[in-house]
Amino acid sequence: MYYSETKVIMGGLAHVPILIFIVNFIKGKFESIASNVVEVKTEAPKLKIVEIKEEGVKAEEVKAEEVKSEELNASEFKEEAE
Repeated sequence: MYYSETKVIMGGLAHVPILIFIVNFIKGKFESIASNVVEVKTEAPKLKIVEIKEEGVKAEEVKAEEVKSEELNASEFKEEAE
Protein backbone atom coordinates (compact mmCIF):
# COMPACT_ATOMS: atom_id res chain seq x y z
CA MET A 1 0.00 0.00 0.00
CA TYR A 2 1.36 3.35 -0.98
CA TYR A 3 1.39 6.37 1.28
CA SER A 4 -0.06 9.57 -0.02
CA GLU A 5 2.20 12.56 -0.49
CA THR A 6 0.60 14.45 2.39
CA LYS A 7 1.18 11.60 4.85
CA VAL A 8 4.87 11.41 3.85
CA ILE A 9 5.32 15.17 4.30
CA MET A 10 3.48 15.16 7.64
CA GLY A 11 5.60 12.24 8.87
CA GLY A 12 8.78 14.04 7.85
CA LEU A 13 7.71 17.23 9.57
CA ALA A 14 6.84 15.28 12.71
CA HIS A 15 10.34 13.77 12.89
CA VAL A 16 12.25 17.01 12.30
CA PRO A 17 11.91 18.24 15.93
CA ILE A 18 13.12 14.85 17.19
CA LEU A 19 16.18 15.00 14.94
CA ILE A 20 16.88 18.59 16.01
CA PHE A 21 16.68 17.53 19.67
CA ILE A 22 19.17 14.68 19.11
CA VAL A 23 21.61 16.93 17.26
CA ASN A 24 21.43 19.64 19.94
CA PHE A 25 21.89 17.04 22.69
CA ILE A 26 25.08 15.70 21.06
CA LYS A 27 26.34 19.24 20.41
CA GLY A 28 25.75 20.14 24.08
CA LYS A 29 27.78 17.14 25.24
CA PHE A 30 30.74 18.15 23.09
CA GLU A 31 30.54 21.76 24.31
CA SER A 32 30.62 20.65 27.96
CA ILE A 33 33.65 18.47 27.26
CA ALA A 34 35.35 21.33 25.41
CA SER A 35 34.75 23.71 28.32
CA ASN A 36 36.62 21.33 30.66
CA VAL A 37 39.68 21.20 28.42
CA VAL A 38 42.56 23.26 29.77
CA GLU A 39 44.70 25.14 27.31
CA VAL A 40 48.41 24.63 27.72
CA LYS A 41 50.45 27.70 27.05
CA THR A 42 53.62 26.91 25.24
CA GLU A 43 56.48 29.26 25.90
CA ALA A 44 59.77 29.36 24.16
CA PRO A 45 62.45 27.88 26.38
CA LYS A 46 64.63 30.42 28.09
CA LEU A 47 68.13 30.29 26.73
CA LYS A 48 71.11 31.32 28.73
CA ILE A 49 73.93 32.59 26.59
CA VAL A 50 77.32 31.59 27.93
CA GLU A 51 80.57 32.90 26.58
CA ILE A 52 83.40 30.45 26.21
CA LYS A 53 86.66 31.68 27.57
CA GLU A 54 89.76 30.26 26.04
CA GLU A 55 92.51 29.86 28.54
CA GLY A 56 96.01 28.96 27.66
CA VAL A 57 97.05 25.58 29.01
CA LYS A 58 100.46 25.62 30.58
CA ALA A 59 102.62 22.68 29.71
CA GLU A 60 104.46 21.07 32.59
CA GLU A 61 107.93 19.77 32.26
CA VAL A 62 108.05 16.06 32.93
CA LYS A 63 111.27 14.30 33.62
CA ALA A 64 112.10 11.19 31.64
CA GLU A 65 112.50 9.25 34.89
CA GLU A 66 108.91 9.94 35.92
CA VAL A 67 107.60 8.70 32.56
CA LYS A 68 109.60 5.48 32.84
CA SER A 69 108.38 4.85 36.39
CA GLU A 70 104.76 5.32 35.28
CA GLU A 71 105.29 2.88 32.39
CA LEU A 72 106.73 0.30 34.79
CA ASN A 73 103.80 0.68 37.16
CA ALA A 74 101.37 0.23 34.27
CA SER A 75 103.12 -2.93 33.04
CA GLU A 76 103.10 -4.36 36.58
CA PHE A 77 99.38 -3.68 36.84
CA LYS A 78 98.75 -5.50 33.55
CA GLU A 79 100.71 -8.51 34.74
CA GLU A 80 98.70 -8.67 37.97
CA ALA A 81 95.45 -8.47 36.07
CA GLU A 82 96.34 -11.43 33.88
